[in-house]
Amino acid sequence: MFALGALVVFSLVGVVLDRALEAELRQHQLEQIDTKFRDIEYVIKRLRQPAQWDRLHAKLDALTPADRSTQYWILSDDPQIRYGQALAEITGISQGAGGIGELRIGEHAEPITIRSEYLPADGDRAALRFVVGIDSASYMRTRRAFESVLLAISACGVVMAAALGYLIAHWGLVPLKRLSEEAHQLSPSALSQRLNVAPLPAELSDLGVSFNGALDRLEAAYQQLEGFNADVTHELRTPLSNLIGQTQVALSRERTVAQLEDVLHSNLEELERLRSIVNDMLFLARADQGERPVRLVPASLAAEVAKTVEFLDFVMDEAGVKVRVQGDVQAPIESSLFRRAVTNLLQNAIRHSRAQSEIVIDVTAGETMAQVAVSNPGPEIPTEHLGRLFDRFYRVDAARTNSWENHGLGLAIVKAVAAMHAGNVFAASHDGVTTVGFSVAMQRGAGRAA
Repeated sequence: MFALGALVVFSLVGVVLDRALEAELRQHQLEQIDTKFRDIEYVIKRLRQPAQWDRLHAKLDALTPADRSTQYWILSDDPQIRYGQALAEITGISQGAGGIGELRIGEHAEPITIRSEYLPADGDRAALRFVVGIDSASYMRTRRAFESVLLAISACGVVMAAALGYLIAHWGLVPLKRLSEEAHQLSPSALSQRLNVAPLPAELSDLGVSFNGALDRLEAAYQQLEGFNADVTHELRTPLSNLIGQTQVALSRERTVAQLEDVLHSNLEELERLRSIVNDMLFLARADQGERPVRLVPASLAAEVAKTVEFLDFVMDEAGVKVRVQGDVQAPIESSLFRRAVTNLLQNAIRHSRAQSEIVIDVTAGETMAQVAVSNPGPEIPTEHLGRLFDRFYRVDAARTNSWENHGLGLAIVKAVAAMHAGNVFAASHDGVTTVGFSVAMQRGAGRAA
């Protein structure tokens, strides 16, 4: 590419220089012939005696060089005035503006540039045509020599540009090769390893920073996946261990029918828990694969929230809490998904509320989003935990003291439902009140939230 670019540039420059030289040589030739023409024309116009023509002829012989690069002709019906060689060949000359023309005579390889002018009869002098010619060979030699030198310089310039371009590209790609070698050394066993961007030039520095950012995100995702796998293992291991343990105890000796029924009821509870975990994980997997609601219907969000509150009425009575719904917004939703998200939020709020307290559900509208926020009085959640509340199997209580009643996927499902409705989730905790909620788009066809 450097060679092609240099070839184009040198070619354009060469053409321009060649045209400029041609014009300059042509102008110089015309100025030279005009000077010679004017000098002799001045003398011719003042000749009156016949003897003077012989002296003029002698002067023209003296002015004509041996190589006949400059020639003079006088065309006239008067033989005493007539002068020059090959008069018959120049009789039919063609002229352009200013009496300028070209003529090929004799052995001249290049045309002769001529300047002529007709002088009418004056007194005893007959009418005549005076012609001066200059051979173009010297000018053409100069032009050809210039073209040869220009061609050689251009060829050398193209070769040099190609060689320098190769070296520049080679040196310029050294940091990229080093960056590639570092990238090849990255290993899953050393996820904290990063590319060294300090010595990189400005053109590659942004690429290195972006690549390191991708590695940061990859490491975070990998660590989250490891934590997710560990949580899944723990959540599934506990009910399975309970099932195996209870079954082994029941089979260790003979049991009455009532005792076996108790074991089966207990095992059924654990199996229901396992089914709940599996169903929730399948739902989250479908959401991750881009599943969207298929039946979006405009509905009153407050009415849907009220139906959920009514469904959980016995749970609230048992916990000794009350729920108050404020505001209303119309938005396109899939009722079953929306109620599932609200149910998870409300169960989470009931679980962490004190007895005889009130849970407030605010339904508000923004410019493009409708929000459902569930606020409950209770222990304040530290700031470092708020950003991870919606992670799968994440619990603020690391000891998992309530793992028997909560497997840690409720808020993750809320986040998935919000994303399926082109919304997002949010959480805040201050002054003894914790607020957790989600949003949904207020118009159909909104893009899926990131």
